[in-house]
Amino acid sequence: MSPEELLTFFKSLADGNRLRLIGLLAHRPHSVDELATVLDLRPSTVSHHLKRLAEAELVRGETDGHYHVYSLDLARLQERARALGEADTLRAVSPPAGDLDPYDARVLRAFLDDDGRLVQVPMKRKKFEVVLRYALRRFEDPGPWNEREVNRRLTEISGDTATLRRGLIDHGFMVRDPRGERYEKTAAAGGR
Repeated sequence: MSPEELLTFFKSLADGNRLRLIGLLAHRPHSVDELATVLDLRPSTVSHHLKRLAEAELVRGETDGHYHVYSLDLARLQERARALGEADTLRAVSPPAGDLDPYDARVLRAFLDDDGRLVQVPMKRKKFEVVLRYALRRFEDPGPWNEREVNRRLTEISGDTATLRRGLIDHGFMVRDPRGERYEKTAAAGGR
C-alpha cells in the first residue's frame, strides 16, 4: 500500500458519519435515501461521505432503477486493515531513517527514491548536508576505512560516490589521512 493509498484510507475513516455508514453497509446494501433517513442526514451529505469511501475503494455503488445502491467491499476493508500491520507498509510512510527532524525528513523524501537511493544531489548546502548525514549512517562502526570501503558503502545510496565522499570531507563529517588512504569520521559526525 503506497503512502497516498494509506492516507486516503485513513481519511476515509476519519469521520464518525463515515464509520456509521460502513457499519450500516456491513449489514446489507442501502440506497442513499435509506442511509440519509437512518443517519438523519441530508442525502447530499451522505453522497459526499460515500464518495470519500468509494475513493478509498471501500464501497461500491450500483444503479437499481432510479436509486443508487451502495455496498461495503468487506474484502477490501480487511485487506487494507491487514496491510496496516505489515512492516513494509509502515516503513513506506516514514522517512528512510529513524528520529529525523521534520526538515530532514522532507529533504530526504524529496531527494531519495523509494529504495533510499539518491535521485539528485541537492544544490543548496543545507539540503546537501542532510543527504550527507543520511550517508553517514553507513558508517556506524568505528572505522577507519579505506577508500574502497567508503565507496562500497556510499554506492548503496548513489553511483556518484566521489561527490558524496568529497562532500563528507568538505562539510567536516570525515577526514582523510595525508596519503588519502584512510577515512575517519570527525567529532561533528559522531566519530573520534
